[in-house]
Amino acid sequence: MDIKTLTFLIVGASFALYIGIAIWARAGSTKEFYVAGGGVHPLANGMATAADWMSAASFISMAGLISFMGYDGGVYLMGWTGGYVLLALCLAPYLRKFGKFTVPDFVGDRYYSQAARTVAVFCAIFVSFTYVAGQMRGVGVVFSRFLEVDIEWGVVIGMAIVFFYAVLGGMKGITYTQVAQYCVLIFAYLVPAIFISIMMTGTVFPQIGLASELVGEPGVYLMDKLDGLSTELGFAAYTDGSKATIDVFFITAALMVGTAGLPHVIVRFFTVPKVRDARISAGWALVFIAILYTTAPAIAAFARVNMIDTINGTDMQGTQYEEAPSWVKNWEETGLIKWEDKNNDGRMFYAADERNEMKIDRDIMVLANPEIANLPNWVIALVAAGGVAAALSTAAGLLLVISTAISHDLLKRNFAPNISDKQELLAARLAAAAAICVAGYFGINPPGFVAQVVAFAFGLAASSFFPAIILGIFSKTMNKEGAIAGMLSGITFTAAYIIYFKFINPAGNVPENWWFGISPEGIGTLGMIVNFVVSIAVSKVTAPVPEDVQEMVESIRFPKGAGTAHDH
Repeated sequence: MDIKTLTFLIVGASFALYIGIAIWARAGSTKEFYVAGGGVHPLANGMATAADWMSAASFISMAGLISFMGYDGGVYLMGWTGGYVLLALCLAPYLRKFGKFTVPDFVGDRYYSQAARTVAVFCAIFVSFTYVAGQMRGVGVVFSRFLEVDIEWGVVIGMAIVFFYAVLGGMKGITYTQVAQYCVLIFAYLVPAIFISIMMTGTVFPQIGLASELVGEPGVYLMDKLDGLSTELGFAAYTDGSKATIDVFFITAALMVGTAGLPHVIVRFFTVPKVRDARISAGWALVFIAILYTTAPAIAAFARVNMIDTINGTDMQGTQYEEAPSWVKNWEETGLIKWEDKNNDGRMFYAADERNEMKIDRDIMVLANPEIANLPNWVIALVAAGGVAAALSTAAGLLLVISTAISHDLLKRNFAPNISDKQELLAARLAAAAAICVAGYFGINPPGFVAQVVAFAFGLAASSFFPAIILGIFSKTMNKEGAIAGMLSGITFTAAYIIYFKFINPAGNVPENWWFGISPEGIGTLGMIVNFVVSIAVSKVTAPVPEDVQEMVESIRFPKGAGTAHDH
């Protein structure tokens, strides 16, 4: 059976499963729509959290980044994993005890201010739209190759699927759909990795294969071969870093604290019955996330070696274009691979210098990996289903954040406090539908490749939410004026820096022009520092925090009374 037919069958079957679950678990109240009724088992919630958190950036783009960047790509691994630990240990239990299931709700009540709530709503929507653009782009990339449609149509198909189960099921439908999506995406990620590890190194575990000898090349280790190939082709050695230390630190920190400020992950800790269950589900999520994250470097290395061998030939003279493997021509049709015969010899060649004739999009590496390694067609179709599952699971969580921010935090808490439960639920569904349309537009016209767009979202979350949440939990003296000024200054500074280098002056996006050598992907850390400094400075010269709010903050940090989240 050909790849297209198998893809239709496997992706179609996964879609049928997701839609079936959405119908079975559809939300009947706002509590079910926002927090799945607060009755999800910690193990299931851990799996759903892992699927929610491991987006198209983790599944599709992260191994591609590591494959192209080598050692430098490790910042994404360190930042995203460290950020989840920070969130699970330092923030989630306190927010869960506070009983507010949205970040704007926490900000509004902790800082006793509707203005603070509105600023947080704006930040939540801005961050979520930036993040969801990367997810819709990921869906488009998958569909454009495997269903042989334009990227634009791929995004539209993804929008339709998310619309159905996110708008109908709310958090209840999304939670159980994400459990299924985690199973699909992790199976799809591991199967080709294990296959290729056995073929290349004779080792079942890809993590061990990464440091093993190559089959048929005694004494030659995979990483040594990669270093040799990289330097021969004009790239930096694969195991050497070329980024400045300050930029590595700032990108890692931005991804870490950005993770801890992401509203769609925080809300996951309200879908379980008790605070203790929130901690347990956080632990399970870390286990489920680690399975994929420890495999990514191996997939990156396998794909890099195989790609160079098939394009440049094992003799490094270049492969005749007429004899090019099918994966090159298949991906050429999507526009994500381009060949330009510079020396008119009819041979393809990939290098870092003037010899290079290949333009290869980083986002294809995981999806093309099984084809490059000549794996069976069913494995290739399975990876397509996994990529779609990863993108859709996160997109659904983000869209729910946007709809909740509009219906609950803006409408119910600000403009129309007397609307009924049914009217609020309708508003949430209408907001989700509108958000999907906007997200689709950004998926068709993205500001960068998937992981880069997602890195910007993390930077924006780091510079806006993280200081407000940390100071809200651990500082009794942080007042509303400080929080509002800090959030506005942090997100404005970070967004301005990213917009300048990505849109206004993209030609100037080089280390010599960056402030202190910090790239747009890492500027969120500096934005966070700006936020902290402004928040603390403004709070020192404005009215003190009311006594009752100080007592409330004090009570959050004690384990007594850690019951279920109360209704609003």
